[in-house]
Amino acid sequence: MSLPFLTQARAPLTCAVAAVNEYGEQQPISIPAERALTVYVDKRELVTLMTLGAHPELLVLGFLRNQRLVQSVQEVESITVDWEVGAAAVKTRQGISDIEARTAKRVVTTGCGQGSVFGDLMADVDKLVLPAASLMQSQLYGIVNAIRLQESTYKSAGSVHGCALFQGEEMLVFVEDVGRHNAIDTIAGWMWMQASQAMAGDDKVFYTTGRLTSEMVIKSAQMGVPIVVSRSGITQMGHEVAQRLGLCTIGRATNKRFLCYSGADRLQLQPELAGTRLPVAA
Repeated sequence: MSLPFLTQARAPLTCAVAAVNEYGEQQPISIPAERALTVYVDKRELVTLMTLGAHPELLVLGFLRNQRLVQSVQEVESITVDWEVGAAAVKTRQGISDIEARTAKRVVTTGCGQGSVFGDLMADVDKLVLPAASLMQSQLYGIVNAIRLQESTYKSAGSVHGCALFQGEEMLVFVEDVGRHNAIDTIAGWMWMQASQAMAGDDKVFYTTGRLTSEMVIKSAQMGVPIVVSRSGITQMGHEVAQRLGLCTIGRATNKRFLCYSGADRLQLQPELAGTRLPVAA
């Protein structure tokens, strides 16, 4: 069965506005776009996502995947996005069974843009089995440096989150959106579209600029990616879920500094690469 048909309805990522600086001078600046995208599945309204609009079809596909509403990419026939009406029309091949019951409970998640999940966020978490995988400290530094060098909307306009998928130190895809949950969903959709069989996550590393909440940890695990890196920190529930799953979470990753919160057995430490430790003030 073939991959779904996706439109390519990429929208402008920034817009120009005038702002007044600290000297009382007016200056033109760029700010990130933010637009509403209402998702319809087989003509039934499902949810409205607030998004930058970079890859709306992949966002919708990944959203369906991470909400566990579809089990394989072949279940989706097409995703058509029309920005004139702000809608994404999803057509499935055989419908989604019990969709009303499965989407009756809606949970608003933490974070910018406020993500949504349907049903119990923790349901079936313990059924997830992550593959054996490891990351060398040198590779972690390579990932952090690749993000530093990446051209991004954040550098030109700020106010967005970035996520990326790595294989070793090689960046496979980089996505930005107004919320980190949108960015990870877009990567989930991208992974599904790479082949007739879903791209395996066992040798991949997921990177996010945002904090590691339970939602981010669970979505990474559902994608089969066992190592997550963030330049921010981790929440209590994110930490608890990661420990239950044996998922490696690395936060505060900037320059050569980092903290491994869970799954440290997956990290091959090379302390000599961290440089000289600064003396602690008396």
